[in-house]
This record gives sequence, C-alpha cells and structure tokens, in this order.
Amino acid sequence: MSELKNIYPTRTPVWWARRGFVELNRNEPGVTGRLIVIRIWKESKNVKGFARIFNLLENLMFKITKGPKDLRRNLDDMNSLLWELCDGSRTFEEICKVMDEVFQEHISPVEERTAIALRQFESLGFLLMLKEKFDGSWPTGPGIIDPKKPLPDVEKKLELDLTLHGNENSEWK
Repeated sequence: MSELKNIYPTRTPVWWARRGFVELNRNEPGVTGRLIVIRIWKESKNVKGFARIFNLLENLMFKITKGPKDLRRNLDDMNSLLWELCDGSRTFEEICKVMDEVFQEHISPVEERTAIALRQFESLGFLLMLKEKFDGSWPTGPGIIDPKKPLPDVEKKLELDLTLHGNENSEWK
C-alpha cells in the first residue's frame, strides 16, 4: 500500500450520475453522500472469432427483449463514496482516512479494501492513478458525454441527478 500513499486517484471521463437520497452527511468538497450510477455504452464493433458470434447473439437478444444498449452499474454506499472522493484532489491516504471515519470496522482493513476497489475501477478504465494532483484537463463530473461515443438520453423515470458539486466539470475543453 505504500506505493499508493501519495497517488491521486482520478475519475476518467465516463458518464455517471447521483441517485436517491443522501445516505451520508460529509462536509467534503464534491461529496454528496448519494449513491452513484455509472452508464456504459455497449460497443460491438471490430470483434472477431467467437466474440463476434456472441455479439451477434447478444444484439439479437437486445432486439427481441427490447433491452437497453447501455449498461447501468449501481454502486453501493462504500463504492459511491469512494467514487465521489476520487476527483483527483485527494491522495490515496486522505481517501482512506475519510473511508475509515465513515465506515469504521465495516471497511477494515481500510487500505487494502480501498486499494482493491480502486484497482477494479482502474481495470475497467473508470479511474487513473496520478502521481500529481489532477489539473482539470478532462471532465470528471456527472453526465459526461463523449462526442465520439454519445449515449442515448437517460430515462426521466430513473430520476438521476447530474448537478455539479465542488470542483466537478462535465464539459470537454
């Protein structure tokens, strides 16, 4: 864990939003204490072999069931707080301190469990581990639309909140 001590976990430009009621009351910039939903566009271009057959079957099932082409991942309370804390302004050590204060024995050992969760976000491409504080060169806020891969509009009935908090930014420069 010592290699992560002074690393700044930072969200990449992925579409996410807040939902539900305030679960945690924290006086931290950019932290609302609400649950997080991440949306991912299901890509199926340029695949070969068995993966191509699977994608064709999957696309057929989407058409038959009229399922969404985007995937929604609802984060639990611990991962939601972790997500909000990873805005590039806090070190791993500072994030662990907040996580420990909030979840106490439920997240023990805090450094190991936080590192595992960060590595999972990183492996999915949702997070980068920066050696320096994030300079704001890409958007990290909610509702980010990638101009190259736009997502369809979100359904109103989901009641997702795209309000910016703290130093969040959802626009490409």
